[in-house]
Amino acid sequence: MAKGNNGDKITIITDPFNKEKVGLTPFRGAADIVLVSHDHFDHNNIKSISGDPFCIDGPGEYDIKGVFIRGVYSFHDEKMGKERGINTIYVIGTEDIRVCHLGDFGEKELSSEQLDQIGDVDILIIPVGGVYTINGTEAVKIINQIEPKIVIPMHYQTSKFPKLSSKLNSVDKFLDEIGKEKETVEELSIQKKDLIDDKMKIVVMKCLSK
Repeated sequence: MAKGNNGDKITIITDPFNKEKVGLTPFRGAADIVLVSHDHFDHNNIKSISGDPFCIDGPGEYDIKGVFIRGVYSFHDEKMGKERGINTIYVIGTEDIRVCHLGDFGEKELSSEQLDQIGDVDILIIPVGGVYTINGTEAVKIINQIEPKIVIPMHYQTSKFPKLSSKLNSVDKFLDEIGKEKETVEELSIQKKDLIDDKMKIVVMKCLSK
């Protein structure tokens, strides 16, 4: 959730997935903006989102209702896309906060050009489950490149949903690698004043069944 030009709430959905093929219950409701990092069934279920959202599915710069979004070109694998194709990293700027969503990033490290395009990041949302993306060890390297204030791991296996079709690594492997205390929350509300502390924070989102 972000705020637009007039202080209106802007709902942004990233990588909407298909329940039948993934095994999780997707978000149901309207959105103003939908971001798709790559065109795979577990990330591109735009039709599940109601309303009339502005959809972005690739690199470029966008200013939508006062929310700035930059899509950065990357690869879904470490072989320059030869295995799984391309992936778009999204940087979202709103209320003087910059959020970076890495999508299904699969490269071993970010290039200097990618880092320049990403810029300063307050909140980093990063895959850690391996198999189809970077794993926990590789994620720590990327985090050290970006140096965000808050890290939110994603794309990992969870016992909350044992029928999850993709058998990924658990978040615990990433937490062991990064060696920092974590905070587990059901939802996260952040304002710029909350980001003054230079100490990096790891936030794990609690999985909720519906």
